[in-house]
Amino acid sequence: MSELEFQSRRQAGLAALYLGVFATIWFSVPAAEQPLRALLVVASGAALVTAVIGAVVVARSRGAGGVTHDPAADRRYLLIVLAEFAAAGLGAVVLALVGWSEFIPVLVGAVVGLHFFPLVPVLRDPLLWPLGVAVCAVAVAGLVTALVSAVPAGLVVGTGTGLLLLAYAVQALLRAARKR
Repeated sequence: MSELEFQSRRQAGLAALYLGVFATIWFSVPAAEQPLRALLVVASGAALVTAVIGAVVVARSRGAGGVTHDPAADRRYLLIVLAEFAAAGLGAVVLALVGWSEFIPVLVGAVVGLHFFPLVPVLRDPLLWPLGVAVCAVAVAGLVTALVSAVPAGLVVGTGTGLLLLAYAVQALLRAARKR
């Protein structure tokens, strides 16, 4: 199955919408000085535009032929996302309680990266594998950077994860455009 056969225009639009929104959120994590702060604001704006375009693709794809609804896949998706939010939220609370709140972005980034793996069969999107690996690698890079330098983990994880999610959202839009 080629990478273009498994995903409908609507699914690609949803991916751009969701990941564009989450990229915007990740770009707001780092506390950065200028000029990086300005670049993060521009990247956040680009991610928001990508999300809006994704929403337009979704709206225009409603009722399109060939899209089947799978309630079982919807349930699996919901369970995976709920588990992700629970693990990230609980982990963040624990890190804050033990005084390691600077590592919350590392934990959340790792959980976000890991949640892409069980989503591969649910969304039938093998490109989520490399996205998951890359987001996990950014989380590890943020941890290592914070441990060996004065650079905050949130700067590395927020910027890196935001860029990865934005890149994936843009390529989802490109896949949607090819589906015309």
